[in-house]
Amino acid sequence: MDIAIERERLARVFTELCELSSPSRQEKNVLEYLKKTFADLGAETIYEDNSAEVTRAECGNLFVRFNGTTDAKPIFLACHMDTVNPGENVKVKREGDIFTSVGETILGGDDKSGIAPLIELMTLLKAQNIAHRPLELIFTTCEEVGLLGAKALDPKDITAPFGYALDSNGIDKVIIGAPAANRIRIDVRGTAAHAGMNPEAGVSAFLVAAYAITKLRLGRIDEESTANIGILKGGVATNIIPEHLMIRGEIRSHSMEKLARYTKEMKAAFKETAADWPVDDEEKRPVVEFEVESDYPVMRLSKEDEVTQTVLEAGNKLGRDISLVIAGGGSDANIYNGYGLPTAIIATGMDLVHTTNEQLDLNDMVSLTELLYIIATE
Repeated sequence: MDIAIERERLARVFTELCELSSPSRQEKNVLEYLKKTFADLGAETIYEDNSAEVTRAECGNLFVRFNGTTDAKPIFLACHMDTVNPGENVKVKREGDIFTSVGETILGGDDKSGIAPLIELMTLLKAQNIAHRPLELIFTTCEEVGLLGAKALDPKDITAPFGYALDSNGIDKVIIGAPAANRIRIDVRGTAAHAGMNPEAGVSAFLVAAYAITKLRLGRIDEESTANIGILKGGVATNIIPEHLMIRGEIRSHSMEKLARYTKEMKAAFKETAADWPVDDEEKRPVVEFEVESDYPVMRLSKEDEVTQTVLEAGNKLGRDISLVIAGGGSDANIYNGYGLPTAIIATGMDLVHTTNEQLDLNDMVSLTELLYIIATE
């Protein structure tokens, strides 16, 4: 099938996007670029929401709508505008079809390798007056710092019944499952004392936590679940028995029942350790504060779902074997699915993301644009 994608135009737009600095909460440069681009392409709606009041970003999420000219169902196509750091003053280096940064920053393919093909798609459809289904484009802020933009949007602003997030490594890959996650904060409080003169008077928060951690199941717990303790912070000086330790961790699972069970197990390990700690005075008994925050809901689609079948059929028309994948991480797609909007994740070709060695192949962005073209026009 001959789809008249202009490779050099796509390459130019990708480069321009990458060289617009947009670390999380600093996405306004990209938002303004997108507003102008889609206005020039005749979008029927360009709307920035008020999510910045919640996310503390420079701008809100952006919604762009093209009404379409066929009777096919509307769909939405979603990307995030922010990048991780170091993402300021990116300079793109191109050798043949391979894009990298000059080496001091990330490239920004996560997620500008999704945004650039969307711009090429709409440019192509409008330039050649090609009939297409109604399309809603969603661009969120603060994905890299907790999916905050997606969490703060009003799902009523999305009218399409299903859609796709363009945000994963690889190509011709579609993610249809991802775990739910709980964020864990644990504060262990003991009793301070001089570590040299009177250590017997103290209860080390560090030691209490260490005993509790030895009771935990961490890493891969089972085929659906993982757990991790990632941050420990506390102590004042080497000669003071530490009174407080702050711990940050997470639990993920594709099973909500297991997520709840493993979270309960972790809490019990800390609470029971504190309750059983040997003290000569009950006033010195260590205290554990255990807080759980639901980070994102589970994402679970089937091969038979319309959102999955639509992309598989598009791949078949292009003669491609689209692989369906169950992932281990969360993304904006988890949030959309939590709103009751079936959302699969389509890979964009991004590679070695979140590193200064990040790279992207132009051919992968062309392939993604072709897939989106079939989805939009069939």
